Amino acid sequence: MYLSHFGLQEAPFGLTPNTGFYYGLPPHEEALQVLNWALAQGEGFIKVTGEVGTGKTLLCRKLLTELGSEQRPVRLAWLPNPHLTPAELRTALALDLGLSVHDGSELDLTDRIHRHLIALHQQGQRVVVLIDEAQALPDETLEAIRLFGNLETESSKLLQIVLFGQPELDARLAKPHLRQLRQRIGFSYCLRALRFDEARAYVEHRLHVSGYRGAALFDSRALRLLWRAARGVPRLINVLAQKCLMLAYGRGERRIGSRLVRLAIRDTDDASHLSFIRWWPLLLLLGGALVYGVWS
Repeated sequence: MYLSHFGLQEAPFGLTPNTGFYYGLPPHEEALQVLNWALAQGEGFIKVTGEVGTGKTLLCRKLLTELGSEQRPVRLAWLPNPHLTPAELRTALALDLGLSVHDGSELDLTDRIHRHLIALHQQGQRVVVLIDEAQALPDETLEAIRLFGNLETESSKLLQIVLFGQPELDARLAKPHLRQLRQRIGFSYCLRALRFDEARAYVEHRLHVSGYRGAALFDSRALRLLWRAARGVPRLINVLAQKCLMLAYGRGERRIGSRLVRLAIRDTDDASHLSFIRWWPLLLLLGGALVYGVWS
């Protein structure tokens, strides 16, 4: 559609987390440094939180790629579905570790997982479990995760668990009945929204990866307006930028200005609508105060 119009080879602002578009933004690089350092130290529990759309799933997939390419053997288990009962958690973990799941008691499966973890440890392999959308895990499953985190030798953990979740995860872990899990989390990182210079570099990077080689596609005022409306959230930046490209293509325009960004904002429910209508009551009050000051 608009790809040939802008000389693009692929859509630059898709919503699917794609590590091919990963850009080392400061918040994401800092989070990766914390994760890699904590995992190297043998920490049992690590937590990464961030608002919706700040890049937690992309970060999770990037970590999976990095750990999978390490020379030292690492066994990885990724649980993207948080709606698991404790029994389903055990089954998913067993399958990711390469164990066959057959009829038997939950105690038997837990014991086989434990023995397999010990065998992997003796072979010099680390086992890392990444859990996405952890804020949606049921309480009883969080407790099961805590118990798995207790599996250890005299000197090290048999299982390292990384929880990725929205800020609601922090609120849940603050509750008294989950304090045992909260106290076991050795390192935490909270992803922040992007600053303007980071958002500009992010947009330019995705366009470059997609094959764009022309002059700056978004003028500076338009890009700042887009950043404000997206509140620095990468997913919203993608949504608005994608709509801007479609609008520009539909109008036969080669550059994106503030007018197109405003149209994209108006069409996006979660964008911050920075319109004059929202400000006119305040402006009237200020105007009235100024008039009163002049005449008093």
